Amino acid sequence: MNVTPLVWTITIAVTIAFFVYEFFAHVRKPHEPTIGESARWSAFYIGLALLFGVGIGVVADWRYGGEYFAGYLTEKALSIDNLFVFLIVMAGFAVPKIYQQKVLMIGIVIALILRGGFIAVGAALIENFSWIFYIFGALLLFLAYRQAFSSHESDPSKGRFMTFVRRHLAVTDEYHEDKLTVRKNGKRFVTPMLLTIVAIGFVDLIFAVDSIPAIYGLTEEAYIVFTANAFALMGLRQLFFLIGGLLERLVYLAQGLAVILAFIGVKLVLHAMHVNELPFINGGEPMLWAPEIPIWFSLLFIAATIAVATVASLIKTRRDPGKADRDEVRGEQVTAAKDADTERSGESRR
Repeated sequence: MNVTPLVWTITIAVTIAFFVYEFFAHVRKPHEPTIGESARWSAFYIGLALLFGVGIGVVADWRYGGEYFAGYLTEKALSIDNLFVFLIVMAGFAVPKIYQQKVLMIGIVIALILRGGFIAVGAALIENFSWIFYIFGALLLFLAYRQAFSSHESDPSKGRFMTFVRRHLAVTDEYHEDKLTVRKNGKRFVTPMLLTIVAIGFVDLIFAVDSIPAIYGLTEEAYIVFTANAFALMGLRQLFFLIGGLLERLVYLAQGLAVILAFIGVKLVLHAMHVNELPFINGGEPMLWAPEIPIWFSLLFIAATIAVATVASLIKTRRDPGKADRDEVRGEQVTAAKDADTERSGESRR
């Protein structure tokens, strides 16, 4: 796939333009998005992503179109998994709902920048070291195991990283609208808003380690990797408000993602065997007998896994009233924390 510097420049410029528009049109003025607003913009960004994939298939080749769609599905599923942690972070810091858009927007931009850096590094490694596929494959198999047994109940706002940040920065106990820092009695303090953004940025860094090796297992084209990631992150803010209540019901999403990561890990190892150059493996000769998993099968497998995980989750939570009760209690606790924090913010402004 031959992508000229001009195409790269236009793509990056358009991506930046979308995020700038998002900020000035929706995020700059603090408000809680309605369901209708979130649904319309979510549909727009998903439709745009699908249309772009069709364009790649028509202009370049449907092989690349298939790689894009497989990568987009994988990155979208991983991005929704990000939302679980974002939800916990904002609950832990009791971020008022009208300011959550700004936190999400900044977090998504940080995620795109971090992933862009990982994409560039990954492309350079693949170009010069074919054995990196062994590393990526082993990493994804490990991450799949960790994902399968992970818990979203841990609160990053109380983790070691944030404890370190709090120890070295002067932090206010209350929000001051959406300001990141505030001056009190002649001294500069950071607000919980800044801590929330730092926590989400740290989470983004961890998730980028999962994301980039996974999509490089589906395509070696850096352009497809970047655009699939960009479109997966576009509309994520609206999706957060649209399916916020549904997130708690996707109890098998982590296991579904573990299956996808393990599948891509195996695919990477098989590809590494096919292009093997390591002298201590098969005498440095490629193992051409190793099967290559076609992209059409990868696309079907990923889509089917996401569908099964979603349907199974909804069936499970519908039949488990205890889970629903726990979710309701957790929701009430989060709401109470946010209301208390909002009251403190109002008192501080007065």
